[in-house]
Amino acid sequence: MARRARPGPMVLQHNTPNYNWRDTPFSLVYGCEAMVSFEVGARSFRRDNYDSVANEVNHRLYLDMIEKTQEDAQIRVAAYQQRTTRHYNSKVIARTFKVGDLVLRRVMPNTKVVSHGVFGGNWEGPYKINSVLWEGTYHLNDMQDKLIPRAWNAKHLRKYYQ
Repeated sequence: MARRARPGPMVLQHNTPNYNWRDTPFSLVYGCEAMVSFEVGARSFRRDNYDSVANEVNHRLYLDMIEKTQEDAQIRVAAYQQRTTRHYNSKVIARTFKVGDLVLRRVMPNTKVVSHGVFGGNWEGPYKINSVLWEGTYHLNDMQDKLIPRAWNAKHLRKYYQ
């Protein structure tokens, strides 16, 4: 079986504009666009129309505006992070319980009765909330007021209605 050659390092990773920044990482640092390695040996529009005086003037202008460009990129990244956070948090179901509430606890794979098979219950209980460690984490008591040994996350609990 022939062995496939491993791909080399990504040459274009610093020359590809990022969606959030709308600029290349190279241009955000140095204030100008990098020349791709295959452009150096081949003829291209940029090489054929190169003017060193105009390039020097434009480079100084870019360096003067680089802080503004970096600030704009930071604002875009912050806006992207806020959108991502808002989208993620919209799917989170907030469950808060008070001490004394009755809850059902999700059956975990290590406590599932194997003989019940697929028809076994997914929830067990009811249990009482004994104490709140911090928001979303609770100690439970069973109905005989015996403490359940470990803390439980609200994700694995459901309110029990009598």
